[in-house]
Amino acid sequence: MKRLILIVDDSASVRQLVGLTLANAGYEVLEAVDGGDALAKLDELVKSKDKKVDMMFVDINMPNMNGLEFVIQARQIHAYRFIPIIMLTTEAHVSRRHEGKLAGATGWIIKPFKPEQLLNLLTKFLA
Repeated sequence: MKRLILIVDDSASVRQLVGLTLANAGYEVLEAVDGGDALAKLDELVKSKDKKVDMMFVDINMPNMNGLEFVIQARQIHAYRFIPIIMLTTEAHVSRRHEGKLAGATGWIIKPFKPEQLLNLLTKFLA
């Protein structure tokens, strides 16, 4: 069974780039346009008991629910308490990284990024 990766970003082009990179590497991809949409999709998966997200790539700056708020709420869902959550963002300041870590983020990639960075993290965390 393919590993399922959730991409949470309000930018369709970023979701497409990340999605294609992951799909070409053999992963199944689930996309969400903001934190609220992502929480709804996680809730559906928990209720269906069919699949579970194995890792997430999450933007910080999004409408409705930002990435940090999403991470805090996702970590409260038992099935997602310990899975890797990587912040994929333009935010490079150390204080933002610290906020991400406090929220429960596992790692941080600064946009623009190289597809190899994503794949290296997948290998590191899902091996």
